[in-house]
Amino acid sequence: MILYNQIFDVAMHAAKSSAQIILKALSKPKDIKYKGKYDLVTKTDHESELNIKSIIYKNFPDHKILSEETGRSESDSPYLWVVDPLDGTTNFVHNYPSFAVSIGVFYEFKPIVGVVVELPENNLYYAILNEGAFCNDIAIKVSKTFLLSSSLMVTGFGYNHGDLWKTNMHLFKHFTDITQGVRRLGAASVDLCHTACGKVDGFWEFDLQPWDTAAGLLIVTEAGGEISKIDGKPFSIFNNQILASNSNLHSKIVNEIERSTLEFNS
Repeated sequence: MILYNQIFDVAMHAAKSSAQIILKALSKPKDIKYKGKYDLVTKTDHESELNIKSIIYKNFPDHKILSEETGRSESDSPYLWVVDPLDGTTNFVHNYPSFAVSIGVFYEFKPIVGVVVELPENNLYYAILNEGAFCNDIAIKVSKTFLLSSSLMVTGFGYNHGDLWKTNMHLFKHFTDITQGVRRLGAASVDLCHTACGKVDGFWEFDLQPWDTAAGLLIVTEAGGEISKIDGKPFSIFNNQILASNSNLHSKIVNEIERSTLEFNS
């Protein structure tokens, strides 16, 4: 088995170098294309992804990669790298300060390394399995908030404005009523890192993809947080939904979501 530290070093190099590609492009005209009505992709997304994949393959040519723009490569390797080369592309296009590079690595579908570079602040979040979570080399922990009325939450909305979007708009209102506020930044990897370091107390979202949560999953759990599906059942990055929070609030949020959703659908 490859040492996790070897994988971590490569993930860090890939994430940091792609962060520099993105920052250099930030002040330049954006070459924008559309994957959907509102779902943007830029030349910078592709440049970042190509950089990350080339670094991975140079060091681990047999590993599998699942990336947002080019999909999944196949091999018999038990190692899977899940890459979002630019999480929050719409924010990047508008120079809104919440986007990131996100790299999560799995061994036999178990998370072993997570790295997120939050941009443009260049905050570096990372975790290795059983070694804790860090931001800029300082250990981080989830909040200890116990009461929902004392909490600050964050959520996100997908590009598909269907039933899940309508449900989440209702939940947004509900949690705004019972907490100290709900934020919507537009980059799930950043939301998870903010949960991990206690800037917010909980994060939920529907309509997600594996690369949205692959790195943040380990960062949150290594910071002492809990992650599940929105109904409290076990989470996989291949689910399209997530709930992350501290252990004091997790079951309370699950209960509120269940109660509010039933009310909305009745």
